[in-house]
Amino acid sequence: MNFDDLDIDWGYLLERLEGLMDLAEEALARQIMADQVQAEIAREAVALRWQRQGQSGFLREITSPDIPDPGDLLGMERTLARLQQNTRQFARGYSANNVLLWGEPGTGKSSAIKSLLKTFAPEGLRMIEVQKKDLFQLPMICAQLRALPQRFILYCDDLCFGESRFAYPELKALLEGSLEARPANVLVYATSNGRHLMPERKSENIEESEIHPEEAVPEKLSFPDLFGIAVGFSPMDQQTYLAIVRHMAARLKLPVAEDQLVAEALQWAQLRGTRSGRVASQFIADLGGRLACAEHQEARN
Repeated sequence: MNFDDLDIDWGYLLERLEGLMDLAEEALARQIMADQVQAEIAREAVALRWQRQGQSGFLREITSPDIPDPGDLLGMERTLARLQQNTRQFARGYSANNVLLWGEPGTGKSSAIKSLLKTFAPEGLRMIEVQKKDLFQLPMICAQLRALPQRFILYCDDLCFGESRFAYPELKALLEGSLEARPANVLVYATSNGRHLMPERKSENIEESEIHPEEAVPEKLSFPDLFGIAVGFSPMDQQTYLAIVRHMAARLKLPVAEDQLVAEALQWAQLRGTRSGRVASQFIADLGGRLACAEHQEARN
């Protein structure tokens, strides 16, 4: 073929090509700038959240993070010591394990993890909250974090996989490893309200709901074992519950007699049907509000 015989506007084509190159350079510059912004956010912010945006996403600073004081987490001393030791190793660049805390709701699993920032943020630890629905983006998240100097805990609360397991392979690969090496500066700390992260099928006949039932059950049972540290939270006893109530009341300097405090705290737990740090906190919030309202009413009278 003789290109000289074709009616081609070479000037127009050259102009279009230059336009495309300009767009590519502009896109590359925007990406470099975005990466720099993300690196700066990761350097400055202690607590972050992964914000999914279509098929991509970005890190967003949590400007008012909830960071409990470890000293307020009564009855959890052994668990906290274990978590702190593992996190200390990680924050200082030594080998450490992914962590799963499982047990009943309200027993302090999330508070235990978030409290780690109080101790280790000054050592460069950062915590990124990742919603379980966004776990399929773990490879993208890790790609952004791999080259950064900080140490990152990916925090996923209430971990459970429903009928759709699209996120399961990504998390399993990060925990267990795959052909791509796991970033040395990333760990996963998760909570779950049950020991087994895969829910039971409604059907009693597993063959009706699983293509390969002989593989599904071992997978369900073994997945929590991929976490190097898995700690169960037992229901709280009455002594620990009342110790938390007293601690919170004293910290807020609530004007209430000991016998009234204990009696009302026990009644509150009985009505809720459980004892936990969350229940104690809710009771103190109610009691503090009632006492403040009564004091205000007295002042008006």
